Amino acid sequence: MSNGKLPDVNMTSLALVVLLCLGCGLMSSSFVLASPHMWSKLILTQHWPSTFCSMEHCDPKYDYWTLHGLWPDKGQECNSSWHFNVTLIQDLLPDMQKWWPDLITPASSEFWQYEWQKHGTCAAKAESLNSQHKYFGKVLELYHTLDLDGVMKKFNIVPSETYYAFDHIEGIILNFYSVKPKIQCIHPKGGKVQILGQIEICFNSDFQLANCEHSETDTLRLTDFLNVKGTEFSVCDHATPVYYPPLKGKPSM
Repeated sequence: MSNGKLPDVNMTSLALVVLLCLGCGLMSSSFVLASPHMWSKLILTQHWPSTFCSMEHCDPKYDYWTLHGLWPDKGQECNSSWHFNVTLIQDLLPDMQKWWPDLITPASSEFWQYEWQKHGTCAAKAESLNSQHKYFGKVLELYHTLDLDGVMKKFNIVPSETYYAFDHIEGIILNFYSVKPKIQCIHPKGGKVQILGQIEICFNSDFQLANCEHSETDTLRLTDFLNVKGTEFSVCDHATPVYYPPLKGKPSM
């Protein structure tokens, strides 16, 4: 007959279950805090259409710096089930078509879909970017706030057949924004000149400007850009002259 008390073995088992549950909760919290997809910096990336299209045989049409994307410094493809839906950003499309065009297939939204799936779903870890409209809207806002194209023109860094010193270009950007950019070039065989291709400017999680970190060997393969051919952007060399190519058919400024 039962005396109304649980046997000692059952009390011991119950205690173990409670401890295990508490331990699971602590482990779960630690996992969330240590998640590799938690980012601390955002990289706003712009590319020069003439350089890109000289390699990919597209028609650039654009004589200003266009958007490549906004990339968290940690995590890629964080939520494969969060599919891109262009109807959610209908009001942004005129701006996106102008400032964030798909240089290869201009009438397509595939580029934006790619950027959302790869980078946007990770940026969405922040409440300020936790929808497609917030993400794409913030990218456009940061792009216009920076006005990189206008700043370069203001300081007479314009497309030209005359080469620039890399330190001059970097110095203009560094002095104006008070943060270090990451500037990438194409390096043709021979090494006598490098072609200006892409500029990254970084922000912290509060959207304040921050220094971009990089090593001299940082490389971005264009196969990462919608699986186009394997040409590479890599960090520009300080000692090599920089060619900033004019739009084909348009005289240099």
